[in-house]
Amino acid sequence: MALLEIDRLQTHFGTPDGVVRAVEGVSFNIEEGETVAVVGESGCGKSVTAMSILGLVPQPPARIAGAIRFAGRNLLDLPESEMRKLRGNDIGMIFQEPMSSLNPVLMVGRQIGETLRLHQRLSRRAAESRAIELLDLVGIPEARRRVREYPYQLSGGMRQRVMIAIALACNPRLLIADEPTTALDVTIQAQILDLMRDLKHRLGSAIMLITHDLGVVAEMAERVVVMYAGRKVEEAAAGDIFANPQHPYTRGLLGAVPKLGCSLEHSERSTLAEIPGLVPSLRKPIVGCAFAGRCPKATQLCRELAPAVEEKAPHHQVACHFAERKFPT
Repeated sequence: MALLEIDRLQTHFGTPDGVVRAVEGVSFNIEEGETVAVVGESGCGKSVTAMSILGLVPQPPARIAGAIRFAGRNLLDLPESEMRKLRGNDIGMIFQEPMSSLNPVLMVGRQIGETLRLHQRLSRRAAESRAIELLDLVGIPEARRRVREYPYQLSGGMRQRVMIAIALACNPRLLIADEPTTALDVTIQAQILDLMRDLKHRLGSAIMLITHDLGVVAEMAERVVVMYAGRKVEEAAAGDIFANPQHPYTRGLLGAVPKLGCSLEHSERSTLAEIPGLVPSLRKPIVGCAFAGRCPKATQLCRELAPAVEEKAPHHQVACHFAERKFPT
């Protein structure tokens, strides 16, 4: 049994302009100790999927259907009191924007300690002592002084490390990292990724890594789920995704990555590949393949019939009518 099983998840939002189908029938699993990357353009449903797992999507206006099973329990059936026991304890989350996710009027030590006092029943003094240990663990210098500072007194990289410390405070079995390196410079990004790798090996946590940075995916993930317009369009081992992408959208994402090593003369003659067109509106039901309007190989079949997610090769799932089947004979 997988640690996390997402089965045909639907998360829809009722708005004055109609129903927004943010996540539409997404299914995938995460095993114990595994790192799975969820990738795609902004607005494809990655963060909404994560928020649905944690029960942070308010109902209403949202309507959630399907199943989200964590260690065998369907989280969608649990009352809020049970979800509070899971959040921050068994499932930790690194939110996308540390400056807006951290409370600006509370010292960082208190924010880390709040999780420890709630889930592990530590005293205030013991929670502060543990917060210092966690700041040391995530590589923040002078941790004893930093626990008494406010978020605005820390750099962006330090705030991100504080978010990681909060997420890891109770040694969660699953860590959801939503764009953990957004808006950080390259050096700090590398440090954060090294830190997450090191902590995963120490604690044995599984990681759901949400990102649009394929360089981060190549460095961190064992398996990749590609989402488009709220749907899963491809899933495979990370090596297979990079070596043999089957869905046209996945190939488009990989083609849009800048290539290093080209001469200046060559780079001036060439242009960066891009995916033409726009993501379809999620306020209207999508007929056929969601990517048909941007796909260079789309046919009338694609525009009329939505492709099912099928296994086209061992452990390689694709939602495309024309993806090749490649099974060993």
